Amino acid sequence: MDNIDYNKEACHRQACAIQNCIQKNNYNEAKCTALIDALYDCCARFYNDNGLEAKSVTCPRPELLKLKIEQRGRESVDAKILETKLANK
Repeated sequence: MDNIDYNKEACHRQACAIQNCIQKNNYNEAKCTALIDALYDCCARFYNDNGLEAKSVTCPRPELLKLKIEQRGRESVDAKILETKLANK
């Protein structure tokens, strides 16, 4: 197995911020959407700078990243609104 220096891994800081946010918010991912978007932005820059063959343990594969960014762009309901609707059920 490869030795990975996670402190130097692309977008590691953003990935850790998501984990900390989710833990702090009782695993409610909806409260961490801005951090998820920041990770996707970081990963997009990583692939733009390093090519689609680049590898990062913290970033989804390029084709999955593209899909996730497209899905988030189509979402018309903000996570906070969705969370409120779920809480009222």
